[in-house]
Amino acid sequence: MTSTRIIAALIMAPVAICAILLLPTQWLAALAALVFLTGLWEWLKLSGVDGVPRTIMLALNLILMVLLVWASSGSLVLFQLAALIGVGAWLLALLWLRFFNFGANADSAARMLKLAAGTLAIVPAWASLVLIHASENQGHRWLLTALAIVWAADSGAYFAGRSLGKHKLAPRISPNKTIEGLAGGLVAGLLAAGLFGWIAGIDPPHLGGLMLVAAVAVLASVLGDLFESLLKRHAGAKDSGNLIPGHGGVLDRIDGVLAALPVFALGKEIFGF
Repeated sequence: MTSTRIIAALIMAPVAICAILLLPTQWLAALAALVFLTGLWEWLKLSGVDGVPRTIMLALNLILMVLLVWASSGSLVLFQLAALIGVGAWLLALLWLRFFNFGANADSAARMLKLAAGTLAIVPAWASLVLIHASENQGHRWLLTALAIVWAADSGAYFAGRSLGKHKLAPRISPNKTIEGLAGGLVAGLLAAGLFGWIAGIDPPHLGGLMLVAAVAVLASVLGDLFESLLKRHAGAKDSGNLIPGHGGVLDRIDGVLAALPVFALGKEIFGF
């Protein structure tokens, strides 16, 4: 399974990198919307929504994305607001993890909160991706940096956890995650931030801000991963889907990205790198 996971990653990564570096923002936004909405499709299934209601919910989120572009009129203010809303939503998700049994009952009214959480995860993350890529100063390279931080952290946590993991991070939500894995992911994420930040043209005065934002983005990516694990535990599912060999579904691949992108976008705006 590890070899299958690596092969799939070696195929997906170059495609993603080429899209980020070569596509104009509007085309990348359309491609990202397709990927993120596929993740939302899986999120809705984990939340107990299927059939026509699932299709309607997906369509409503697509319409929300279109309206966001239409209402922006070339300005990025609404995208900045969406990123801020996304950060706030993930802070509330942290509270949900504290009370992890909330919503475990499939007939619970918490299902509606899971649906709202799906929108608050997908749309702000997509808006943050557009915001970063559309920024004037090497936006495409900064988006690659943001994603590289999450990818590196995920890989670092995976291998550090497998080789060194002893102390469970959140055993009732995701038994395989360890504190050692978290530490390995944080180190890998910071190394990726330094390397790709240099490629994006970071100047020394902004390096400290980038490292701080990267560290928080890594922690946010773990939060996104844990929240998806919570959804899967409530649904009794191992993966969100089976679209990607060795990785499960699309949501299994973008869960950390969903939480990290708003943090990185907002941090980039605050620190000005």
